[in-house]
Amino acid sequence: MAFQCQKDSFMKEFVTTVISCNTAELKVDTNGKKKTIKGYNVILKDTVLFPEGGGQPDDRGSINDIPVLRVTRQGPDAIHFVEAPLEPGSEARLMVDWERRFDHMQQHTGQHLITALADLKFGFRTTSWELGRLRSSIELDTPSVTTQQIEVLEKDVNEKIQDHVAVNVRLLSVDDPEVEKVRSRGLPDDHAGPVRIIDIEGIDTNMCCGTHLPNLSYLQAIKILSAEKGKKNKTNLIFLVGNRVLKYVERSCALEKSLTSLLKCGPEEHVEAVDRLQKSVKLLQKGNLNLLRDLAVLVAQNFKNNPHRHKIFTLHRKDGDNEFMNIIANEIGAEETVIFLSVGDEKGAGMFLLAGPEEMIDRLWPRVAEILDGKGAGKRGRYQGKANKMSKRTEVEALLREQVTSSCAEEE
Repeated sequence: MAFQCQKDSFMKEFVTTVISCNTAELKVDTNGKKKTIKGYNVILKDTVLFPEGGGQPDDRGSINDIPVLRVTRQGPDAIHFVEAPLEPGSEARLMVDWERRFDHMQQHTGQHLITALADLKFGFRTTSWELGRLRSSIELDTPSVTTQQIEVLEKDVNEKIQDHVAVNVRLLSVDDPEVEKVRSRGLPDDHAGPVRIIDIEGIDTNMCCGTHLPNLSYLQAIKILSAEKGKKNKTNLIFLVGNRVLKYVERSCALEKSLTSLLKCGPEEHVEAVDRLQKSVKLLQKGNLNLLRDLAVLVAQNFKNNPHRHKIFTLHRKDGDNEFMNIIANEIGAEETVIFLSVGDEKGAGMFLLAGPEEMIDRLWPRVAEILDGKGAGKRGRYQGKANKMSKRTEVEALLREQVTSSCAEEE
């Protein structure tokens, strides 16, 4: 069947009847954390809340002021997930989250237009598409799309929007011969009822279950952001439609204003200013690296020149790196000295190096890595790794001193 949302995509409120209500669970992912919500699957006599399909996400809204968290299709039915029960046979007053619905219609109808003209102009066939939260993408069956082709395509789709082209919806029976003539990736296995056809007058005829705008003028504008390399010799076209274009411009203007304040120059000079800054940073980093190398040599020589030096050398430096630690270890030599070096956050994560007499270090390495909550590798008395608990350095130093003292006592 065709739902009320498909018959009238601009209907924002609707009254119908509850057919069934059964206990259910919904798995959701919130900020990377998965959880399961207990609730109810509700089937209504009809609905204005679109269930996901055709690449278009499902609607949000409410039934009797109860938020609808998910809408899916099962055969001829739309399943509404809510957290409170509804009595079968009772009245259900539906409200659509209009901002979400209108955004989805702009992106979906815009996708149909881009897909049609990409095929007509260049023979680029659409193999799939995704309506994302911030931007959408169309997968084209071509290994590349040139900048010039993007410019031509963007110009053409926006001209069609300005031409005020009508978008019509038709319903055909599954066995109608015309069904075979329209662009389609096929019907789902559980399809029920008539076949829904979306006609962009004079441009495209396509089989689709999604909600669409009645005229291309509602799209306002289309911006193709980029063409990115896809999988298996395909190209992903990244695009925005309508209100998303306005929001993109708003964010870009805010960013431009911030950069103007930080760089102390006009927008037309931003790239040049950042380029200068990057070159300056590279020079400073190179100078800092040379100083760090010199410092490593001096630190090692100072230790070696001390006639009363200990058999253990430890050092932590926040702004060091692997090369800094290796220079010190090489200069001191690990044949007779136990060396424990670390760099990074004193209380958080960092890198460390452990070197010394082979038998002792090979035996101590697993324990040191465990104390620092670290992982690494090495052999023959020299190991390096990354640690999550640099605050435990004192425990490692105590362990090493104990082992060195014990070793010296055995030698005596």
